Amino acid sequence: MRTAFRPRPGVLRRDAGLYGYERALARKGFAPVAGVDEAGRGACAGPLVVASVILGRRIAGLADSKLLGEPVRERLHDRVVAAAQAVSVVVIPPGEIDEHGLHKCNVAGVRRAVAGLGLEPGYILVDGFPVPGLPVPSLAMWKGDRVAACVAAASIVAKVTRDRLMRRLHERYPEYGFDTNKGYVTAAHRRALARYGPCPEHRFSFVTVARVTHGARNQGPCPWTGQDEDMHENEVGAGAV
Repeated sequence: MRTAFRPRPGVLRRDAGLYGYERALARKGFAPVAGVDEAGRGACAGPLVVASVILGRRIAGLADSKLLGEPVRERLHDRVVAAAQAVSVVVIPPGEIDEHGLHKCNVAGVRRAVAGLGLEPGYILVDGFPVPGLPVPSLAMWKGDRVAACVAAASIVAKVTRDRLMRRLHERYPEYGFDTNKGYVTAAHRRALARYGPCPEHRFSFVTVARVTHGARNQGPCPWTGQDEDMHENEVGAGAV
């Protein structure tokens, strides 16, 4: 059984660049390396999308998807899908998030995305938080999409996939502006919720939507949690992993 190798800051040179983690892990015999990231965790409408990518080669221009403009993300998405060794995408609908809780769905989505690669990785780099139950050693990385190429690639795939889905939802529900807000809470989105109420693609377990559903609008604490909405935009309750 392999012992998990966790690259320390001192193991990597400061100029190692975005591919430094993959190179360090490959030298230790942990290739290929899969990166995992999600998009839509903080939205109150639309799906949660989790992507996993094994690159296998350098792709010029990779960076955290949040730092790239939409046209650049779109081009890089197509480049990653065409050139990567393996790509897997999991789309988790709002109803599943309401039923099981956001974090539980996120963890399950990471596991499902890795399982769907069709190529067993030697190591997994996950953006954000640790995920138990993965089939090979893994490392949770704070802002992993800014320090590891495979995580940056997964970030781009997840983000572009979700944005395309939200634009399709806008065609069905144009009153919410999903083409621009992508399901996240904005002033215009709040006004649309107050005027039209939620649609089936909203997450009814989230504070903003729960408040409207229960007739409280945006006044006072959430009727389910007792918390003021401005404290955080998140689900009403998250189940344990």
